[in-house]
Amino acid sequence: MKKMILILMVATMAMMFSGCASCSRMAKSIGSDMSGGLHRTVTVYSNTGEKIGEWNGKFDVSSSENETYFDIDDKRVIIHGGIVIDEEADHGKD
Repeated sequence: MKKMILILMVATMAMMFSGCASCSRMAKSIGSDMSGGLHRTVTVYSNTGEKIGEWNGKFDVSSSENETYFDIDDKRVIIHGGIVIDEEADHGKD
C-alpha cells in the first residue's frame, strides 16, 4: 500500500513538472495555496475607465458570479461591479 502511494505521488509530481501549461498552472495554484497567495496588484475601474481603487500585496483572489474578493492586512475586500484587473507581480519564485 505504501509503495502504491509513493508511486502515485511521484507520478503526480512528474506530471506537474513536465512543462505542460495546465500542469504549470496547477503547480502555481498549489504553491499559492500553501504560501498565502501570490504577489499581485488588483485595480478596480469604473465602467467609464476611472480608477476606483488599488491594492498591492501577497494574497489570493477569488471570484463568484457577482463579486471578486480577497483578504489583505487582516481585512476582507469585496468588490461588486466595476472592472477588476488582477496583475501578478514579477517577483520570481517564492
